[in-house]
Amino acid sequence: MPRTEALELLLVRLSEQHPQRSFLERELHWTTAGKRGESRLQKKFNEFYLDEEFQILWDVSLKIANWPVQIDGLLLTERCAIIIESKNINGQLHFDEKTGEFFRINPVGEKTVMEDPRVQLNKNIRFLTQFFKMKKINLPVTGLIVFTAKDCEFASKPHGASICKTYQMIEFLLKILQAFPHEAEQIKLSKIKKMILTNQTPYKQSPLCTYYFIDPNDLRPGIFCRQCKSLSMQRDKRSWICSRCGTRDSSAHLLAIQEYFTFVEPEITNQKFREFCGLASPAVASRILAKLDLESSGAAKNRTYHYRKE
Repeated sequence: MPRTEALELLLVRLSEQHPQRSFLERELHWTTAGKRGESRLQKKFNEFYLDEEFQILWDVSLKIANWPVQIDGLLLTERCAIIIESKNINGQLHFDEKTGEFFRINPVGEKTVMEDPRVQLNKNIRFLTQFFKMKKINLPVTGLIVFTAKDCEFASKPHGASICKTYQMIEFLLKILQAFPHEAEQIKLSKIKKMILTNQTPYKQSPLCTYYFIDPNDLRPGIFCRQCKSLSMQRDKRSWICSRCGTRDSSAHLLAIQEYFTFVEPEITNQKFREFCGLASPAVASRILAKLDLESSGAAKNRTYHYRKE
């Protein structure tokens, strides 16, 4: 389930007074803004052109043993590979060369110290360099940090660092490429791209209740109505109908199962399904669970259901 949708649905299941609510609302705001920023970045990249062959990949997830990384964008050229790190941070941005600190000052003057994005980029460069070495790919790796917020301002920038705004990205990419000579060795970029896609490892997020220290018992039960955004779907024969707006949705329970696995834990029982959905009948719950494309183990009352292993 996409992070933005998961946070939106989690907030629906929490009371207005829940102690984590304001924090989750900020998380949702940042996540939504980040996705908008990535979208602007990818749209801007449509202006990128080279006489030489190149390949672009977005949202790359790779892993070496227990070392996972997520890369926003990866430009493959015959000269080098450029990791594109997207950051959606508004306000005045300060890189302190003396202390190594990175902070922003928002429009009302509040200072927030954040992780220096160069640390994240350097980690990803080290990872991809090692990954290429393991795959016997002779291609140098470098990177570019792109700040995508429309209202960000660089109050200071570290000397020699590849950091820019979205509208500057193309020129910065071309400048980086100029620093790498074109080697005589022919590199088949399509094969490298295929190899990376084959080795993609989906990022596994721990259940959100665990991640955000929320007691699952704090989640309000019910089946979500996509039309009026409330937990008001009621079982009606073999379908669901919203008691508030009258919308019918025969597959509303599929979202509820997704929510449970995303919020609580990766397996569910008949009783836990009923408690989460506010469903009274064990027989109805049993029929619904049996028809889902889930693996099950155990018998009768002890049966558990979980996603099939790929």
